[in-house]
Amino acid sequence: MSKRRKRKPKHFRGVYALLVFPFAEDFHLLLDLMRRFSAAVRYAYNRLLEGKGREELKRQDDLLCTFFRLNTRHADDAVLKAQAVLDSARERGEDPRKVVFGGRKLFETLRRRHLSGKPLKELKREWKEKRQGLLYSRGDRTKGGNLNLRLEAEDGALWLRVNLGNGRYAWALVKTSHPNLSALVERVHASLPYNVELSLKDGKVHATFTWEEEPTPLAATKENGVLGIDVNSDPYHLALAVVGPDGNLKRHLTLSLEEVDRAPNRGTKELLLWKIAHQVVSLAEEHGVAVATERLKHLPKGRRGDGSGRAFRRKQHRFAYASLLRKVHSLARKKGVQVVEVNPQDTSAIGMLKYAPLLSLSKDVAAAYVIGRRALGFKEKLPKGYGKLLRDERFRDHAQGFYASRVRELQAKRAQEQNPYLRRRLSREIGEAKRHLSLLSSLQGSPGSQREVTDGRNSPGVNPWRVLRVGTFLPLLGREVPRDLSPLKVFLHRGAWEGWRESRGPHPGGGPKRANVHFG
Repeated sequence: MSKRRKRKPKHFRGVYALLVFPFAEDFHLLLDLMRRFSAAVRYAYNRLLEGKGREELKRQDDLLCTFFRLNTRHADDAVLKAQAVLDSARERGEDPRKVVFGGRKLFETLRRRHLSGKPLKELKREWKEKRQGLLYSRGDRTKGGNLNLRLEAEDGALWLRVNLGNGRYAWALVKTSHPNLSALVERVHASLPYNVELSLKDGKVHATFTWEEEPTPLAATKENGVLGIDVNSDPYHLALAVVGPDGNLKRHLTLSLEEVDRAPNRGTKELLLWKIAHQVVSLAEEHGVAVATERLKHLPKGRRGDGSGRAFRRKQHRFAYASLLRKVHSLARKKGVQVVEVNPQDTSAIGMLKYAPLLSLSKDVAAAYVIGRRALGFKEKLPKGYGKLLRDERFRDHAQGFYASRVRELQAKRAQEQNPYLRRRLSREIGEAKRHLSLLSSLQGSPGSQREVTDGRNSPGVNPWRVLRVGTFLPLLGREVPRDLSPLKVFLHRGAWEGWRESRGPHPGGGPKRANVHFG
């Protein structure tokens, strides 16, 4: 059976603009077309769920053309948008039958019926715009650009001609200062295809013009090394590590993201993120290396009442990880810089346990270093000192005793706590302590517990990096995510439990005296 051929990634550029209508009649005619097109998308979506095909739906005698009064090309574009929504729902693992056009969040807010007056009126307006304010037309080279939504350049101005059907057109002035505007105008003069999507927001029509471009030839590849990137929420910054092709660290630095957090609005935040993306890609170009990042799809943001605390949830919600990496990836590809994504499993743990104490790096730079090495294909061997520590029964007994005592202490606190939110937090901490205790217990006699290499996949048996993290950070250093990791050097060099006791003794937060233990 032949393997499925991997699709080449497509590279798009775009322009965002506001449409200004010289004649009010054109504006209202366009709104009516957008309302009919939006309804046609919902109709096509339901027919696709029933198993109907694209060719059947876009026929001239089908309801998409007759009932919604759309030409065959508009009808076909409605089917394409519906298919895109269906594919997206399936890729996310959601039930396609439960898709809400207009947004589930708005729908649930309206269904609660807890608003009245002006807030309710504004919410209904927003819901109506999202449900009825869509029009899309794909570009076509054979039609000289775009048949239904065509751009015309006249006297230094850019106009959008909207095909209303039956030989009628509506005209709108395209108002924008987007940096890709000149490239769009060039495509208009060259009669090259471009896609157009119109959307309604706050009573105004906005246009997004996109087109596909040939990818820029790669000038900076991982053959010369990589720039490992790790984004951190506390402190809010970007850690960068330039890794040579031999796996050695050549340079490292951090870029603060606090200015992004202080941005007064979303537009300013986006500009700052693009500025940082340019700095990152410029650094990769300077060294002639590829960009390496973790491959993360979803980050839990937490919710009110989960017991994690307001300050922690704020840090998570401000975390612009996905947005920043999308910008870095997009800009890197345009600049001819190769992008490599790696499995994120255990990158932070390996960085903190191995390279932070060994090279005197911060935990974040150490994680970026591990990401870079993984992108180059290097395996992370467990240092001999750590292997010796894992085999030391006294170390395991100390760590197990710590977590067993921790569980009893937290259970006693939960029994006396009246606040339901604090009880929930204590329950979460008890569950975490029990999982750590189980992990340490399973280390003994496990055939996979002494595996010395991790490539981001689950090892047979116990993962030694996770056991080390559980057994050293909280019981010995007093924090789940410690800042100072230099005390671990004694294990890297000596490996024996006596090495720790001779150097400084158990941490005051470890063992039976746990007054200084902190989670976080």
